[in-house]
Amino acid sequence: MRRVPILATIVVLAAAAVMVALGVWQLKRLDQKEALLARYAAAEGLAAPVAFPTTGEGEQDWFRTSTLDCQRVLSIQPTAGRSADGQSGWAQRASCVIDGASAPVAIDLGWSREPASAQWSGGEVSGVIAPGPRLVASRPPVAGLQPLARPDPSAIPNNHLAYAGQWFFFALTALVIYWLALKRRRTKP
Repeated sequence: MRRVPILATIVVLAAAAVMVALGVWQLKRLDQKEALLARYAAAEGLAAPVAFPTTGEGEQDWFRTSTLDCQRVLSIQPTAGRSADGQSGWAQRASCVIDGASAPVAIDLGWSREPASAQWSGGEVSGVIAPGPRLVASRPPVAGLQPLARPDPSAIPNNHLAYAGQWFFFALTALVIYWLALKRRRTKP
């Protein structure tokens, strides 16, 4: 009967322990993400507008209403988007200079069926703060575009339970494979 290889056993057990720890970490992240999504869902119902987070931070204000004054439009680019009535098409996203912002701010002006960029020279826009952060223009949209679908916090993925399951499965798989390797090693002459 052969002895169990010490170094290989330590490496496999350490790897399995790391995978289990990653699974536990994902379970903790699940609770945090569910609380975050609940906060976002509650923010949708708050009527009072907030200042747009110009520093890029301010996730606590996502899904709240806000107003921006675009001083200068740097560019308008089409990006995949949905209209308020659920059609696939193009969200026209403007990159704007606003007072107090160290970097350009993204504003989704509205929806179009074609990717051709909208013509807009700037001005005041009211809408909903979406992840990014970016402002999604409310009804009526600007630049003659159709309304975009309102940002929805339920569209933010919450895959932490699946990730935890994967890490636990990987750990179990590593241990089973190592056990089978040891078993095969013992039966070899």
